[in-house]
Amino acid sequence: MNGSCQCGAIIFTTPVPTPIRLYHCHCLDCRKQSGSAFGTSAIFPFFKLPDPEVNPAVSFFSRVCESGRRQNCYFCNKCGSRILHAHQFDDGVQAKVVAVKGGMLEGLKWEGAAHIYCRSAVVGIPEGVERWEADPDFSKKSS
Repeated sequence: MNGSCQCGAIIFTTPVPTPIRLYHCHCLDCRKQSGSAFGTSAIFPFFKLPDPEVNPAVSFFSRVCESGRRQNCYFCNKCGSRILHAHQFDDGVQAKVVAVKGGMLEGLKWEGAAHIYCRSAVVGIPEGVERWEADPDFSKKSS
């Protein structure tokens, strides 16, 4: 899939044409970064954005998530759009996936998303969707 930030300074292509999973996250951090009731993340196999030496608009900061995992949060330093998140492990092992912010992707199919961190939701969760009160168990589904 093709993606870009709001101003177009960062343009990228995902390594596969559709995401592995799609999540609407209702945690406080995702609500803050999206400026909305939840944040949407499309999960893809790991890939890198252009290095800041190649594209100086690419910036990132690291934070600790509610789950306790450390995450690098990549954004455009020209328009402020959050682009993607990648987990950073203390033992130096690279994450196998990245979470691309859904609004950055052209042609994303929004159906079938799971809702996570529903315990923090400020809007209703639709009936019949996959939902998790906190971090999902990535080895199985729950509804």
